[in-house]
Amino acid sequence: MGMATISVRRTYLEMTSPAQLLAEGTASPGVRLEEIHDCPWHFYRYLYAEVGRQYHWRDRLPWTEAQFRDWLAGPSTIWLLSVRGAPAAYFELRGQDDGSVEICYFGVLPEYQGRGLGKYLLTRAVEEGWRRGANRVWLHTCTLDHPGALPNYLKRGFRAVREESYLADLPD
Repeated sequence: MGMATISVRRTYLEMTSPAQLLAEGTASPGVRLEEIHDCPWHFYRYLYAEVGRQYHWRDRLPWTEAQFRDWLAGPSTIWLLSVRGAPAAYFELRGQDDGSVEICYFGVLPEYQGRGLGKYLLTRAVEEGWRRGANRVWLHTCTLDHPGALPNYLKRGFRAVREESYLADLPD
């Protein structure tokens, strides 16, 4: 299997006030969202690998158990959305030194896409970010992500503040 080099556009988005959130989506029966306290490193790795598989999330795949444990001991909270008991989506909020909160990972497992869960999940992620006392809630996405990601962020009230391009090597 060869590699292809492609150009990727990364977009940074932010909200600077809770009033900017355009909330949408509700949890249908059987949907639960809860913070995972003391998230096991291997479960975090599972969520990262499975949600990110089709979007080329690879940065953390080579991490060791110790690297995952160190990361999880930091200023992150992991939230799991489950549907009738099965993991369906997650987001990770990470407090930053400048007082902002980054939604550093956000995604829905393939089996649960197309059900409107992303609108609800993003609304809740932003609400939790503000609840943590953030002065700004932000994230970034790129052209490798789900085609609905950027439109969802914009429809929830995020505004794009910066773009950059980079090259990525992807398997053919």
